Amino acid sequence: MLRLVFMGTPQFSVPTLSELIAAGHDVVAVYSQPPRPAGRGMAETKSPVQRFAEASGIPVFTPVSLKGEEAQAAFRAHEADAAIVVAYGLLLPKAVLDAPKHGCFNLHASLLPRWRGAAPIQRAIMAGDTETAVMVMKMDVGLDTGPVCLAERVAIGPDTTAGELHDTLSLTGAQLMVRAMAALERGSLGETAQPGDGVTYAAKIDKAEARLDFTRPAQEVHDRVRGLSPHPGAWCEIEFGGKAERVKVLRSSLAQAAAGAAAGMIAGPGLTIACGDGRAVRLVTVQRAGKGAMSDEAMLRGIAGGVTIKGT
Repeated sequence: MLRLVFMGTPQFSVPTLSELIAAGHDVVAVYSQPPRPAGRGMAETKSPVQRFAEASGIPVFTPVSLKGEEAQAAFRAHEADAAIVVAYGLLLPKAVLDAPKHGCFNLHASLLPRWRGAAPIQRAIMAGDTETAVMVMKMDVGLDTGPVCLAERVAIGPDTTAGELHDTLSLTGAQLMVRAMAALERGSLGETAQPGDGVTYAAKIDKAEARLDFTRPAQEVHDRVRGLSPHPGAWCEIEFGGKAERVKVLRSSLAQAAAGAAAGMIAGPGLTIACGDGRAVRLVTVQRAGKGAMSDEAMLRGIAGGVTIKGT
């Protein structure tokens, strides 16, 4: 049994914390981002990790920074064998990285060194990758640059969305971290330096990236829909009876465009939109403002007259 500190914030992190507890490790403290306003009422809301930890009877710490000596001294006082970091959201200073007996171990959702950084799941899908991974990495002061201890490769299907891949990697990663901590406890956890070639960075998703551009190739449009589904959600502007409205696209499929259709034109059944390479993308599942998700056919049934794709 190891004495652990767990550091994480979103729902992605919760299965790892749960599995470490179930494996019998002594999680003596949990660190998470401070509660923040959320929802329509903008009430202060605790993170999923904080809620789970408190329900499990584990002390929770929510510092806004770990750079100060007071915060670092409090971290050292846990006298942990290791710290487990899963989508925590704060940079760890060297003093924190060096505090646990065996160091800090991060669960990263990419095939390192590809997609270091903040949004590896979305970026992998948006780039059309057919494979990713979850990796247990021993942390150093760089951005996801530490040696890899264990890895589990995961295929990305042609229609897999970021939400679906998120859930798969979250559960797979939880099991992988338990295996890593078992190996650490036995003294058999190895480390392999990341290669110097193939480094890419997964920058945060910018809001401007969510707007679909049908002058681009169909595969690129489809991958953008997948990579941004369900959050923040790709979108396009559609004109209904003379009034333009932003419509979120949650699922798409590749399709054939009608002969001679220009990019941005409706070129087939439902909302099949011609793209810049002569192929098309069908907007299979869409969501209008204030309404639930629905099929393109269901949305069109409620529209009198034709529709037009705007802004292409």
